[in-house]
Amino acid sequence: MDYSLLADAYRKLSETSKRLEKTAIIAEFLTSVPDDDLEAATLLLQGRVFPKWDKRTLGVSSKLAAKAIATTTGASEKEVHDLWRKHGDLGKVSELLLSKKKQATLFTKTLTLKEVMMTLRKLPEVEGMGSVTKKLQFISSLVSAAKPEDAKYILGTVLEALRLGIAEGTLRDAIAWSFLETPVKDGQIIDEKREEYNKIVNVVQAAYDRCSDFAQVAHAAKKGGIGELKTITFVIGTPVRVMLAQREATVASALERVSKPCALEYKYDGFRMQIHKDGDTVRIFTRRLEEVTIQFPEVVAYAKKYVAAKTALLDGEAVGFDKKTGKYTPFQAISQRIRRKYDIDEISKKLPIELCLFDILYLDGEEVLDKPFVERRKLLRTALPEDHDKEIRLSQYLETADEAEGEAFYKEALAAGNEGVMAKNLQGPYKPGARVGHMVKVKPTLETVDLVIVAAEWGEGKRSGWFTSFTLACYDPIEDEFLTIGKVGTGLKELDNEDPEVVTFDKLTKLLQDDVITETGRKVTVKPRIVIEVKSEEIQQSPTYEAGFALRFPRVVRLREDRSPDSATDIEEVRLAFKQQKH
Repeated sequence: MDYSLLADAYRKLSETSKRLEKTAIIAEFLTSVPDDDLEAATLLLQGRVFPKWDKRTLGVSSKLAAKAIATTTGASEKEVHDLWRKHGDLGKVSELLLSKKKQATLFTKTLTLKEVMMTLRKLPEVEGMGSVTKKLQFISSLVSAAKPEDAKYILGTVLEALRLGIAEGTLRDAIAWSFLETPVKDGQIIDEKREEYNKIVNVVQAAYDRCSDFAQVAHAAKKGGIGELKTITFVIGTPVRVMLAQREATVASALERVSKPCALEYKYDGFRMQIHKDGDTVRIFTRRLEEVTIQFPEVVAYAKKYVAAKTALLDGEAVGFDKKTGKYTPFQAISQRIRRKYDIDEISKKLPIELCLFDILYLDGEEVLDKPFVERRKLLRTALPEDHDKEIRLSQYLETADEAEGEAFYKEALAAGNEGVMAKNLQGPYKPGARVGHMVKVKPTLETVDLVIVAAEWGEGKRSGWFTSFTLACYDPIEDEFLTIGKVGTGLKELDNEDPEVVTFDKLTKLLQDDVITETGRKVTVKPRIVIEVKSEEIQQSPTYEAGFALRFPRVVRLREDRSPDSATDIEEVRLAFKQQKH
């Protein structure tokens, strides 16, 4: 299949913000894709080369992409950078320069989806001496073969910055429209058949929940419809997106929200972990679907020693504690363990953790995520017959319909050094990747938010070599967009080489400089990749930012390397926090 057909779909998608129109565009495109191109097409629609859970990254910076444009078009690197500063977009630069070159050469090679995918998948394999030159050759080969108007999409994919507002729900529905008998007419869902439509879409969603790979889901839907989709199951060792909670202001409102009686659990200030056990093989993944098995050898040992199941998929939180007092410590105290890849045993002893399990998705060959939570809790106890203090245990738990009892439990959780409590509907299923209403968190008045850096500005004077102002955004899961909510430049030091946990201008600049997408003067936009925790005095309504809100006197608290951009504070949480403020 010609890559230009995918590029045409990209263009149509960029011209509309309406979800049903996006769904129709994707569905029409997918229907035309040959079987052997379906995986590539589905991944590339998401701006991906590998499934979400695959840890491989392309590792291409904007500077390297700019160099590839120069190499391909014959322009000087200075000319490319001058045009980049003028237009602020490398994609536009490539289109301008390629148009000139191809008018002169009448170059007519056809680029296919297979070529794009095969070439891009070589990039993570390139390491060691000469790797930059090899990557440059791969990127240049694609850019030179693309039509001038299509090259920007190649570059957007290479930079892992191609965002077209295709939310997971949109792609899910498009797969249903393409390959299943859905009650849709002229791009609209037939109202009187909405219930039938929802049942079909739920089957597609259930398949995706189990594999986290829309390419696999699309293949199954096309091959055998609903029956084939229902054969997709968990694979121990392949991470699953975690279920997320909504927020309530008080214990009383939480109990009403999830229905009484309900379950209350401690909300730990730790590190979310997904534990996959298959016999003596144990693998650990983060909420970002990144593997951290090596970093937590004691968790591997606890799972082997104490988890009675042969195969299990467990959800929990690793919480740091003080060895002298036994009390829990804040997440920040153990955060450095996430990225540590050396002296593991030493840091494990220095910064011990207790694993607190609170859910189970799979047990000895059986999926259990659709079972009621109260049953899953019992199965979790089957998997871990006994608690082992300061090693592995089930979360502190209370079933109650009494507000006073719930409030006492909440105060007990806070006194023990936890963030608050979770309230869960006893009949609620486990919904991977969803922020559900049948599970809510209760914390003291929102003091911090986790936001994504989407732009930055170079400093001046003695700070001219660093980014010193950062534009922040919350996440809109409906539209798969990041909505700006403010800027921050305080709470950061310039340099601190002694404490790896201190956030500095120097550290953020190094993290962001390869993520630059556009550059205009001192201002740059960056890939939405880095999440930081920010504290502010207040959330205010504001027409200045896309979220409709602004942070008053924000300052940086810490990096949140355990959070992916799409698990940052979302717009609904911001709205709720605004309502809960005392004015």
